[in-house]
Amino acid sequence: MFSAKEKATATTQRSQAGNATLIAAGTTFKGDVSSSNDLRIDGTIVGNVHCAAKVIIGAGGLVEGHINGEQAEVAGRVQGNLTIKELLQLKGACAVAGNIVAAKLLIEPTATFNGQCQMGAAATAAAQVVHMNENEKPLAKAK
Repeated sequence: MFSAKEKATATTQRSQAGNATLIAAGTTFKGDVSSSNDLRIDGTIVGNVHCAAKVIIGAGGLVEGHINGEQAEVAGRVQGNLTIKELLQLKGACAVAGNIVAAKLLIEPTATFNGQCQMGAAATAAAQVVHMNENEKPLAKAK
């Protein structure tokens, strides 16, 4: 019915989809989150999010912290800066209070965004350097 190549492709797609991390509704996570796979947030994260793939914030999701990722889709609330290397989508009745740096930006008419925005590949490259410097701990003072 299916060729060996089609079966292998279907298995690979299923296993990649299974690698997504979910913060479910009703869950509150305090602390920074790092993920190399897709991340879906339907609950609350109080801390920064670093994702090497796509970040999806569901309609009931809330992030109180900065988000760094390849792509992002926001339908919930974000209170912090977003630095996205590729496409950032602000959907539905989402609310973003913070600055945005993204290569591409799509904002639906019902979305709310309060902050400054920089777009383009050069802006995202510069922002990555700034965020890396912000995350470094200050050196201890010499006595």
